[in-house]
Amino acid sequence: MKKIFLCSIANINSGTCNEDCKFCSQSVKYRADIERYIHKPIDTIVTEARYVESKGALGFCLVTAQKGLDDKTLEFVCNVAAAVKKAVPRLRLIACNGTASLQQLLTLKEAGIVAYNHNLETSEAFYPTICTTHSWQERYQTCEQVNAAGLKLLTGGIFGLGESHEDRLCMLTSIARLNPISVPINFYHHNEALPLSPNPLSVDEALRLLQLTRKMVPHADRIMVAGGRELLFKNRMKEIFDYGVNSIVIGNYLTTSGCDADNDLQMLHELHFGIATSPEDA
Repeated sequence: MKKIFLCSIANINSGTCNEDCKFCSQSVKYRADIERYIHKPIDTIVTEARYVESKGALGFCLVTAQKGLDDKTLEFVCNVAAAVKKAVPRLRLIACNGTASLQQLLTLKEAGIVAYNHNLETSEAFYPTICTTHSWQERYQTCEQVNAAGLKLLTGGIFGLGESHEDRLCMLTSIARLNPISVPINFYHHNEALPLSPNPLSVDEALRLLQLTRKMVPHADRIMVAGGRELLFKNRMKEIFDYGVNSIVIGNYLTTSGCDADNDLQMLHELHFGIATSPEDA
């Protein structure tokens, strides 16, 4: 039986980022109408963790909205990790906190974080088109530091930003070179406050890009579909699993709503898929 690895996202610090990434509603530059807060209460995060674990999630990603880790954020993420690990020990804790040094990553590891998610987003050549406040090279270097720290690396990108097919090939080549355990693939979810045009991809094009991702990053344990899944695929959602996908994000995303978790579980049941209970399952 094919088993699907379920992951959930906890937005523990929202809408406070000073970077100018054109695809991101969490940037203060674009003044998108989203909820903004510095530190979500730890009790609330633990409650979220218990809920998603009850729905089958194995990965739980702690996300902060800023360029990278500073001392205060690092301490907060470590405190959250300790509380979640104590309350819901089955969950595999993932951190997603932007650029990070080797020492910061080692500190997260000591706190119980087992994996770090830092997406390349797009190709090195196209990146300056969508972000000018920090470089693609900084992102790549953080991914290298994740590997050096002995954490599991999750790195992927976004399709539908206006990039060329050559950009997509270049991004996937770079991702494969980093040897990630999981490749989160997002499809741009347009917000009217953002300067980019709506995602131009059709469902068939998106499915082919998932297939391409699996082909070009063959050693990754998991190809995950994350942001934009519901908006793009709609009633063709089941087809993603025919194109190399074996992991999805359940529940809500950072600033957009996802499918109801029970609906996703029903879909997997109808497909006769199981739910991974350990990383080796998926």
